[in-house]
Amino acid sequence: MAGPQSAAPEALETSLYEIRRKIYPRAVSGWFAGWRVLLVLVTQIAFYGGAWLTWNDRQAILFDLVARKFHIFGLVFWPQDFIFLTALLIISAYALFLFTAVAGRLWCGYACPQTVYTEIFMWIERHIEGDRVQRMRLDQQPPGARKFGLKAAKHGAWIALSLWTGFTFVGYFTPIRTLASSFAAWTLGPWETFWIFFYAFATYGNAGWMREQVCKYMCPYARFQSVMFDPDTLVITYDAKRGETRGSRGRKADPKALGLGDCVDCNVCVQVCPTGIDIRNGLQYECIGCAACIDGCNQVMDKMGYPRGLIRYSTENAVNGKYADADIPRHVARPRVLVYVALLAVIIVAFFGGLWLRSPLKVDVMRDRGALVRDAAGGRLENVYRLQFINADEVPRRYVVSASGLRGLEVVLPQGIEVPAASTRVYPVLLRLDPAGIAAGSHPVTFHVSDADRPEVRADENSRFYIR
Repeated sequence: MAGPQSAAPEALETSLYEIRRKIYPRAVSGWFAGWRVLLVLVTQIAFYGGAWLTWNDRQAILFDLVARKFHIFGLVFWPQDFIFLTALLIISAYALFLFTAVAGRLWCGYACPQTVYTEIFMWIERHIEGDRVQRMRLDQQPPGARKFGLKAAKHGAWIALSLWTGFTFVGYFTPIRTLASSFAAWTLGPWETFWIFFYAFATYGNAGWMREQVCKYMCPYARFQSVMFDPDTLVITYDAKRGETRGSRGRKADPKALGLGDCVDCNVCVQVCPTGIDIRNGLQYECIGCAACIDGCNQVMDKMGYPRGLIRYSTENAVNGKYADADIPRHVARPRVLVYVALLAVIIVAFFGGLWLRSPLKVDVMRDRGALVRDAAGGRLENVYRLQFINADEVPRRYVVSASGLRGLEVVLPQGIEVPAASTRVYPVLLRLDPAGIAAGSHPVTFHVSDADRPEVRADENSRFYIR
């Protein structure tokens, strides 16, 4: 006999996607905020101003993709110099590893373009719409002329800054003065127009709308940063032993008598956080290390007359009482950090050593594929080559060509070899010899190219000479 049927379980609906909660970061001042302002100014002066610098009557920093050469002040790089870009990327990676191992996400908090432009956009937003409470009230207001005017002014300023950013970015690949003239005359090419608007759209969308979503969901660095942390890495921490139990109280109240810690539960640390996390819940991957919570908490501690440092940079070992905060600097020079420093030093020395020893002359040898060998006057044989001369100097150069590898080898140049400053030229070069006594087949030869005015500047390139 069947028993009574059990009641059907109540259906539960669960969303797989978290609805974004808009964050209204509160303005904060302090030592770390000052560093952020300084880094924003330095990076943006370098970015917006660097494109307008001149060097030897040309743009000082120009990545000329059409001509396949990159100008960086007095240096000219060609595709053959790709090794230097590789070294620069390796230096950047190891520097990131080093800074992260020592003090967490310093890059994210102070110099990442996403952080920098979000900070600039928030400055504009605060200047037009007001601080946190005013912005929240404005968003809650029904549509009206004032609200529309403030929003239009804010987005207009954001779009103008974004377009200026896109224009400057393209100005590093197309001479910016030429770009400005074309823009003023409405004669921009399709590619310049596309990249200006694409980069402007990316800046406007990432810094104006997506903001913390980029750091939380799109940036891979937030996902693997913990691999570079160890118990001696400086991270932003909340001192729970000192702060708990939380609770509000008057300035003159004795927290010990009330059974409270130093945290007054004011939530300032949450209000100033650009990603909206509560650092009191422990270190989270969303934390970008901007230290705004430290500045905000220190202001509250000053008002309450409590010691600063309830939220501070510290290490896991220091927080757990394995050593005092005063001993943190002694634990910086640990094996992982020393390895990063050593590798970084070696690569930096190699990078600048390579730049110092880099020859301003490069030569590529290409054989004429039309005929391996052909007859010349007097029973001699000749091979035809095309030599590409790359002059990485800032002045025109003349070059002398010779060859070795076979007895009686003669170099025939239809004209003198002259290459303008920071340019490349291709010249036909003939090698002739009397084949008597030399076996048929392929023989190695070497071209020797030297600067006519500076014989110490030379380049050697190997090739083959064919005899039938």
